[in-house]
Amino acid sequence: MSALTLIIGNKAYSSWSLRPWLALRQAGLSFAETVIPLRQPETRAQILVHSPSGKVPCLIDGNRVIWDSLAICEYVAELAPAASLWPTDPHARAVARSVSAEMHSGFVALRNAMSMDLKVDRNGQGMTPDSAADIARVQALWADCRARFGQGGPFLFGGFTIADAMFAPVVTRLVTYSVAVEAGTRAYMDAVLALPAMQEWTAAAKAEPWVLDQ
Repeated sequence: MSALTLIIGNKAYSSWSLRPWLALRQAGLSFAETVIPLRQPETRAQILVHSPSGKVPCLIDGNRVIWDSLAICEYVAELAPAASLWPTDPHARAVARSVSAEMHSGFVALRNAMSMDLKVDRNGQGMTPDSAADIARVQALWADCRARFGQGGPFLFGGFTIADAMFAPVVTRLVTYSVAVEAGTRAYMDAVLALPAMQEWTAAAKAEPWVLDQ
């Protein structure tokens, strides 16, 4: 049995669960996963068995418990340094951490108006002045990272990093809500969506029996 276990919510809806799951997959680490369906009467009690915050995701490594998405990604980067989940260049690494932290704490309007949903096409929904402003910021941020640091590959900093894991749920939102985006944004989205791990997650999400009212 794997020493690592990731506790996650429904793959169709849990954006925070996708982030460390993707980091673990991209790092090549073996791990077990436990899916706890969200918004059920027993959900919080089931999560509290594993996570002191009562929220998912939560990574268990023996007697170690890490219960925040970005903290789990940082932990994964330390477990698998050869995966280069942070850029090696100090400047690029600082920017990658900055954009990851911005995603972690910001873009509230986008989150609220366009929640992650991998089961339903929500074309034309969720566009408000505030969510549009968040989308504009996302596109500008992605373009800036690609222009300054993306020469080595198709991702924000060339190769795949935690920054890409943090923004992967945004990629799915732009698809779900059929948001018109710039060509550079679309190219980056295509690179994320082409990852075998992303395709695995999406297929599993669509196969889940649970359907939540978003």
